[in-house]
Amino acid sequence: MKKLDEKEVCEILNSIMEYELAGVVRYTHSSLMVTGPHRIPIVAFLQGQANESLLHAQQAGELLTGLEGHPSQKITPIEESNKHSIKDILEESLEHEVHALNLYKSLLDLVENASVYLEEYARTMIGQEEQHTIELKKMLQDYSI
Repeated sequence: MKKLDEKEVCEILNSIMEYELAGVVRYTHSSLMVTGPHRIPIVAFLQGQANESLLHAQQAGELLTGLEGHPSQKITPIEESNKHSIKDILEESLEHEVHALNLYKSLLDLVENASVYLEEYARTMIGQEEQHTIELKKMLQDYSI
């Protein structure tokens, strides 16, 4: 097994935490902006994503502090497009999930063959983020993206 670079792992975990916390804000905002006949299921989906983002941030923070890192109190900056159609919200959500997926893939690259626990964590999170991207792509199919 290779040696775990704890400092770099902590940096990525902090980035994940900041990004997931931004997801809480993004998804909460988006859920408030949904209107129209499909509002109720879309709002429920977005609220669920906000709750899951908070859980993901907490999980990353627990790992970070377990590695003697210090969790940031920042969130990743969120761009406000001022586009609030359901299609726009879902497209922005898909972009958000793809970016999160890439953060977890970066973590996996760093911890692979260095920590079984962190490797399994990264793989689990990658699986969840891939599932979210598939779900969002399916939701967008009626919009012919």
